[in-house]
Order: sequence, then structure tokens, then C-alpha cells
Amino acid sequence: VQLQAFGGGLVKTGASLRLSCAASLRTFGFGALAAGWFRQGPGKEREFVAAMAGRSSTTYYSESVSGRFTISRDNGLSTMWLQMNDLKPEDTAVYYCAAGWDVGPMRRSSGVAYWGQGTQVTVSS
Repeated sequence: VQLQAFGGGLVKTGASLRLSCAASLRTFGFGALAAGWFRQGPGKEREFVAAMAGRSSTTYYSESVSGRFTISRDNGLSTMWLQMNDLKPEDTAVYYCAAGWDVGPMRRSSGVAYWGQGTQVTVSS
């Protein structure tokens, strides 16, 4: 499984940005995996952002992004998105897409089976 995230950039406070994550799989479909996003800000540990189950609408969000970010996916396209609205300077981080076997455990790094490369999001004040 290979995951590639893109769509980051430099935006101002209050702006919106949408990240994409494209999955490449050989032996099973994207729907077999839960998928989500983590981020790591400067000088901070990597933290959970959002996750979505493979074949249901079950989603989880961190408290810091709940109500502002929306995770979505299209299994037919093997693609996942993170719509980020009302961005704040504290959202500045490298955002990583990730996939795992169960959505619940993906709220922790230990629940991630596959990591993608990161994409930088910088929010200026």
C-alpha cells in the first residue's frame, strides 16, 4: 500500500484548504482499509486529526479540528480528502495521510498500518 498526500500550501487565517491522499493498492481495494490524517507541527509530536472507516460513514475527529475539518473518501477512486475550513495558525503542520485495519484504533499512531508522505500546511496570522 502506498499513500501520497498533496494539496498543502501557505494560506491566511480563516482560509480553506483541501488535502488529497491517493492510495495505490495491489491485492485489495481501498475500502478494506480505514484511512485518516495525522499532523505534526513544529516542535510537536505527531497527533491525530481525523479518520474514516472503510465501508461505513463512521468518522472520528480530534477536538481541535471538529466542526472545521471534514474527512471524506471515494473508494472507487482510492482517494481520501480532508477539507479544512477556518484555518488557524495552530493548524500549521505537516499533514500525513494514513491507513489501517480498523477506524477506532486509528485515533492513535499505533493503529496505523501504512503512512504516506506529508504535505506542508502553513497558516499565517
